[in-house]
Amino acid sequence: MRYLIPSLAALLAFATLAAGQQKSPPTLSDRPKLEFRTNLPSEETVNAFLQQMFGYNPAVSWKVADIRPSEMQGLAEVVVVISASQGQQAMKFYVTPDGKHAFSGDIMPFGPHPFAEDRAELEKGISGPSRGPASAPVTLVEFSDLQCPHCKEAQPVLDKLLGDEPNVRLVFQNFPLGQIHDWANKAAAYADCVGHSSNDEFWKFIHDVYEGQSSIVAADADEKLTAFADQAGAKGSDIAVCAAKPETTARVERSIALGRVVKITGTPTIFINGRKIENLSSIPYDTLKQLVEFAAKEGNQQAQAK
Repeated sequence: MRYLIPSLAALLAFATLAAGQQKSPPTLSDRPKLEFRTNLPSEETVNAFLQQMFGYNPAVSWKVADIRPSEMQGLAEVVVVISASQGQQAMKFYVTPDGKHAFSGDIMPFGPHPFAEDRAELEKGISGPSRGPASAPVTLVEFSDLQCPHCKEAQPVLDKLLGDEPNVRLVFQNFPLGQIHDWANKAAAYADCVGHSSNDEFWKFIHDVYEGQSSIVAADADEKLTAFADQAGAKGSDIAVCAAKPETTARVERSIALGRVVKITGTPTIFINGRKIENLSSIPYDTLKQLVEFAAKEGNQQAQAK
């Protein structure tokens, strides 16, 4: 689902044409406020701004997803979802402390090791099923939603990457977008339980769920997910019981919380040794391989230096 955040002008074009590739909207964030003082605009003010920007087109609607302090001192970060007839587009922009100006774009980590902070957070927090050698120089962390169509599209790419790059470890982390996907949380719970039952069965399970994604609705999700668990080799009835337990919900929530720590706003998002990749579908496969090989080279150099 991920993409580079476009400019306001580009989003105006999106709203006018009511077209473009469908994107899954971001999630609400409950990360703690930063210590410096930021004047946050009210939701009412943001809605009034959006009314002026997009209100001319009755086919366009929006929802304010988050208003929070940004990583840049004094700026407020606003995340909204723009909906048109052919899809949804996330929009992130920043508001200056005086509340008189806004600009869009990404704030990037900076320094000689810009990805080290996220890598450290992931290394101490990842808990999902994995593929590949534990000692691999590259750890690929995928935050995914089993109801997300773009996550389904990402799986063949990741499968090919692991086939071509055997010294890569892939870790799956649940990040269901429950506010827009009506059976995603349930699927995350089933996936968590299958993963705790068998690592091999987990990968079969999520493959089958992605393949059957379009046939699942909230009303029959338990039935379908139980059948997929059986099909993967687990005992579906036991998995269904496990999925309903509070401790399973707690594990899924911890995975979501980890995603929020590393500032996930949608799925799929992957990290290559801490380097965030949000627009996987727009990255040529050869470029993705280069990123992995570059990370592997650096990982091996760091290991030799110790």
